[in-house]
Amino acid sequence: MDYYRVGTLVNTHGIRGEVKVVVITDFPEKRFAKGQQLFLFKDADATTGSVKVTVDKSRTQKGLFFLTFKGLDNINDVEKYKGWTIKIAAETLHDLPAGEYYYHQIIGLTVVTTDGETLGKIKEILSPGANDVWVVQRDHGQSDVLLPKIPQVIKTVDLDAGTVTVELMEGLID
Repeated sequence: MDYYRVGTLVNTHGIRGEVKVVVITDFPEKRFAKGQQLFLFKDADATTGSVKVTVDKSRTQKGLFFLTFKGLDNINDVEKYKGWTIKIAAETLHDLPAGEYYYHQIIGLTVVTTDGETLGKIKEILSPGANDVWVVQRDHGQSDVLLPKIPQVIKTVDLDAGTVTVELMEGLID
């Protein structure tokens, strides 16, 4: 089974099993709604060894989500999960509108310029502000290329072909 990160359990809150969660999903209200099943992993890259939990209560405060899980109703039940990664099962992902993608769909795609030059593969996505930045790892020890996800740069994304076509603006490559 495949899993995707939606947050990190950063601390406990109070003595009744409530936990603080730093969210890394665009759909926190859906992912952390009452009744949702989540999986806790000690290691963010792990695919096995999870603890399955069900959200009992959810609330937000100052950009954090506070959750309680069914059956884990005191601090001793949840304290051991501090620092663990929260993931969802792949089958709970929903379709996105045209032109929007999940990070896991973009990472690993080959980047090609409109001139046909292969730049490399997308190795990570940064979210520093208004636009995501796709980090392209180039071959032969060349420095990474940072591509802003804006229409002037990202021309097409072809998931079936595994490619992204870009038009390089002046200054994007050394």
